[in-house]
Amino acid sequence: MCNTLNRDNIAGSLILAAGKGSRMKGFDGNKTLLPLLPAGSPYEGARPILFNIVNNLPPGPKALVVNHKKREIIKATTNMGLTYWEQPVLNGTGGALLASRAFIETGDFDRLIITMGDVPFVRGRSYLNLIEELEKAPLVVLGFRPEDKKKYGVLEVNGKEVTKIIEWKYWHTFSQQRQDQLPICNSGIYAARRNELVRYLDLLEKRPHCVMKERQGKIVEIEEFFVTDLVELMRADGLNAGYVIAADENEVMGLDDLPALHKAQEYYRVMNEAT
Repeated sequence: MCNTLNRDNIAGSLILAAGKGSRMKGFDGNKTLLPLLPAGSPYEGARPILFNIVNNLPPGPKALVVNHKKREIIKATTNMGLTYWEQPVLNGTGGALLASRAFIETGDFDRLIITMGDVPFVRGRSYLNLIEELEKAPLVVLGFRPEDKKKYGVLEVNGKEVTKIIEWKYWHTFSQQRQDQLPICNSGIYAARRNELVRYLDLLEKRPHCVMKERQGKIVEIEEFFVTDLVELMRADGLNAGYVIAADENEVMGLDDLPALHKAQEYYRVMNEAT
């Protein structure tokens, strides 16, 4: 069955594409431009993953948050109708929202998709499911049920409501029984009602986290901001966050390192052969 295109399917989209991808050893470019169709090297070829992401997003204004190799990204996407917002300091997913604040506040859309620039296989139907769920909640999370939760964040849920997003560094210390009660992982992809999101950007900006990161071979303390904090901030005011579930974990695979890139390229090859 085809998706019906109407005003309710239209949303703004924000793609977070600023990071360096330091775990992609031997590659100095921006991960969003890695090829799904390799040629000779896994780092060279055709069909950049960013193109796949943009093509699967719903109609509406689209923006990229950039930093690392920003000129390469802008050059590669010049004809795609995107706007660009620089995140001058790599300070987390929440920092990307703050860097693109003008797009969020003034964009011609009522709902916003927030997605990652290294997750190329999210289906158009899943993005639409996120948008539709915004009828019930101001913020919606795309969750998934993996065979192995690895080090993903997990969703604590009550019925169709997300009560908390718990990072691995906390949930891995829980009892096995408690861990088994948290089967849904966080893909890092969200949808939000624009008006509510705008109201909470000030609160998000006042809530930095001090984290230790490697910078130029040294471990330093930096401030980061996390989209996940929006769940807690909204709940404090009596607003609920919702969630929808991805079709499978392959849909939300992220390209963090070379083995993940190999897996994504093979998955894309098999999908193309099947069609």
